[in-house]
Amino acid sequence: MTGYGQAVRQGGNLRIQVDMKSVNHRFGEISIRLPREWLAFEDRLRRMIAGRIRRGRVEVYVQAERMGDVPAEAAIDWALAGAYRRAAEELKERFSLAGDLTVSDLLAVPGVVAAGGTLDAGEETASALAEAVGEALDQLCRMREAEGASLEADLRKRLAVLGGLAEEAARQAPLAVVQMRAKLTQRMRELLADAGVRLDESRLAMETALMAERSNIDEELTRIRSHLDQFADMLESADPIGRKLDFLIQELNREINTIGSKSAQTELSVLVVEMKAELEKMREQVQNIE
Repeated sequence: MTGYGQAVRQGGNLRIQVDMKSVNHRFGEISIRLPREWLAFEDRLRRMIAGRIRRGRVEVYVQAERMGDVPAEAAIDWALAGAYRRAAEELKERFSLAGDLTVSDLLAVPGVVAAGGTLDAGEETASALAEAVGEALDQLCRMREAEGASLEADLRKRLAVLGGLAEEAARQAPLAVVQMRAKLTQRMRELLADAGVRLDESRLAMETALMAERSNIDEELTRIRSHLDQFADMLESADPIGRKLDFLIQELNREINTIGSKSAQTELSVLVVEMKAELEKMREQVQNIE
């Protein structure tokens, strides 16, 4: 599910801003972008988020600015600058290139000079950062919960529609047997009349019974009703249910496909198409549920 949260905290002489957003994803994935000096905090923040969000991609952006009259500083990555200089000299020598590497060239290299100096990474900063992440996470979760309520309402409507289609299929099934017997009888009479042979009613009844047995969908409808009940019950749960609902969607699809393979009646075939269309809409919605 999607959501967004933002929070600002002060830690020492730093203003810390956290922006957090989540988007739909089949699995759980967390991406955190921190200032380099705060990479040691990443695991702690990741656990905070994973404890409340199990499914979806969460992106966290952390920015820190110095406050007040703190003098500006510039930190130089001497190792990186040296590596670029050596690379430039090797390129010049190997390809007989003209020109020299200048200070401006090095300043333009990302990471060689970091404005602002080193950020404090003490306990006060860590506490302020955790508070900001916690507040942003609260906001994000509230948005996700609101979306979840909307998804639940939509899924319940679709459950009712799918249940109604299943009951209509149950009403149509006996009619399918009657129609099948009538068609089989008519066809047999036509074939036997051409051959001058009398129709064996007992044999016809036996064949019709066998065909009715092969086309019986009572078991599939019973399992569909059971799956729909389980689906509705899971929507009441406060635990993560997305993957369980995924499984039920697969099972429902299996039963509907079986009904389709057994159905020789036009009305039943139309119902199967409608059930699959409704189930596909449910599948799309379930992908957004944790």
